[in-house]
Amino acid sequence: MEAGRQENQDDVTRFWREEREDGAVYSAYLKKVTYRSQAQLEDEHEREFSHLMWETQKIRVIKAGTLEKLVESLSTVRGELDSTYVNIFLATYRTFATPQQVLKLLIDRYQMLKLCCEDDRTELNELQLKTIKSVISVWLDTYPEDFREPPNYPCLHTLEKFSLHFLPDSDLAGRARHRIERLTKDHSGADANEIEFRFSICEEVDHMIDNEYHKPLTFNDISSHTFAQQLTHRDAELFRKVVPHHCLGAVWARRGKKGGKEAASVLATIEQFNRVSLRVIATILKTRDHKTSQRAKIVQKWIHIAQELRELKNFSSLKAIISGLQSHPVYRLRRTWSSLPKDTMVLFEELSEIFSGENNQLNSRELLMKEATAKFPDLDSQNKTLKRRNMQKRQSWIDNGIVQGTVPYLGTFLTDLTMIDTANPDMTEEGLINFEKHRKEFEVLAQLKLLQSAAQIYNFKEDTQFWIWFDSVRVYNDNESHELSCAIEPPMEGSAKIKKKSASLGHKPAKFDSSKFGLFACGLEDRSSLSSIPDTITASLAGPLMSHSSSTSSVISSDSDTSSSPYRSCDTYVIRVSLEPSDQASTHIYKSIMLCNTDHTNTVIQKVLEKYSLEGQPEDYCLLQILPDGGELLIPERSNVFYALNSSIDLKFVVRTRAEHETLTLRRKGKRRGKKLSL
Repeated sequence: MEAGRQENQDDVTRFWREEREDGAVYSAYLKKVTYRSQAQLEDEHEREFSHLMWETQKIRVIKAGTLEKLVESLSTVRGELDSTYVNIFLATYRTFATPQQVLKLLIDRYQMLKLCCEDDRTELNELQLKTIKSVISVWLDTYPEDFREPPNYPCLHTLEKFSLHFLPDSDLAGRARHRIERLTKDHSGADANEIEFRFSICEEVDHMIDNEYHKPLTFNDISSHTFAQQLTHRDAELFRKVVPHHCLGAVWARRGKKGGKEAASVLATIEQFNRVSLRVIATILKTRDHKTSQRAKIVQKWIHIAQELRELKNFSSLKAIISGLQSHPVYRLRRTWSSLPKDTMVLFEELSEIFSGENNQLNSRELLMKEATAKFPDLDSQNKTLKRRNMQKRQSWIDNGIVQGTVPYLGTFLTDLTMIDTANPDMTEEGLINFEKHRKEFEVLAQLKLLQSAAQIYNFKEDTQFWIWFDSVRVYNDNESHELSCAIEPPMEGSAKIKKKSASLGHKPAKFDSSKFGLFACGLEDRSSLSSIPDTITASLAGPLMSHSSSTSSVISSDSDTSSSPYRSCDTYVIRVSLEPSDQASTHIYKSIMLCNTDHTNTVIQKVLEKYSLEGQPEDYCLLQILPDGGELLIPERSNVFYALNSSIDLKFVVRTRAEHETLTLRRKGKRRGKKLSL
């Protein structure tokens, strides 16, 4: 905006009208401004003429436009630098343009204005030239990764050549040359600034142990406090390195189109989240030979670690632990949970409530905004013992001057940005870039950058021995987790019968691809990227990990009803879908699918085909919800499944080919017609 944010409509700024010109749409505002100095306004002799000291100026804010018009708007009609608009543009332009395109347009505009200055030298043109130079300088300093294009660095070479010819008196050419030399040197080895974290969930990195021997740690050797500090150290480090514009829905959620490297900083944070959740599950399930009381102590310790993370305001690993504890293989262990002390269960419920999906995660959002820049958390509890303990800790922090940083759950921001990307078109009906969409995205990115500053406060040192233990933990895929859980607490008799019947039909569980990593993903518009997401962890960006009724390739157990799985997000469901073969009327094998409130029919069908490792076009299949009376609800081809389904009944679906469905429909109609004739 040329003189303040669009939303700033105070007593002297009023919306006037919408204005259109070739290639752009603007919102026009009228603003009352003074053209007298403050000293003149305060002068008693001037007060009687105060009504003459103000004028009304028209301010235009671009709503949509071609790329050329958006670049042109980086300077105001008066040629000044519009810092707000420049910040929004530079933070979001990658979703509709490349650095090369933007740099070329800036240089072309500078050259055009320069020629105009030579023919008719005006103060406005001089100011616009100065503004373009400032924009390029700010861009180079604020987003250096845009110019990191090994091995040739075309943008930096273009900038150097332009600066030498048109800006010989500036330092831009020298800065560009210095950047080229440094990046070329770094590229020959490992670029220290490149964020490439390549953790592997199922193939852990081997660690070289120091010459001095250290006895390997066990889970019980590590205190809850140390555990929380180390997770926070890693989470804060990763979060600080997140490149905000990598979080844009059009960048990270569609990463499959360009190989996934654009959002490396986001994927590193997501993968660490999954690493924590998987270790929660693994440490609990590998206790097959333990007594229930021993296993309950492990669960209890994870809850205490979660509380320590809450005190450190680390909402990322806190949610990861809660998600692991709420995962089906762990949550179904009724005997284990019933062995926990009452205080521990109260604590678990309170920690879980933070990430309740109600009202779009209202609890976690309000808590994050309340404590984002606070010195320490505002802890409370319904349990008197916990409440008294929290009050004592708070007083201790005040007395000792302890200040805590903040690490948010990144999924909240990814959800918001993905929803903005999904709900707002990239282009207007006139074919112009919808810049209002990018203003909304920038508001989320600004909150993210504020929290990155808060994450700088932590001052923990890395404990090598802890991470050697952490990386050595054997984690399990969905099939293994389900089998281990059932070995600890066998399913009820009803589910055993279902399993036996399914086995007799010859159904086999899907194989797990260990080369792929789990991702807490939902709301992705480009579903082609979902082929890289196995069944390791299916957690919603917008809410806690659903306690779905089976591992995705396992038989649905009757002991996993909805009453024992209360964790359902307000904008996601976990639905169970079977793929009906042509030679069977039905099947008891279901695979769990994460359904988001943006998913349409073909999107869901594509996910089902990928789950069953089948090739085919979604258009050749249909999706039906199974009704309690044995009937079926056909989901229309182009409908939003989230809103088309009947949510008051079990979310069980079947996918069959359209040809099979038409044949089955005709057969059923024939049977009904035959019954009528017999009557």
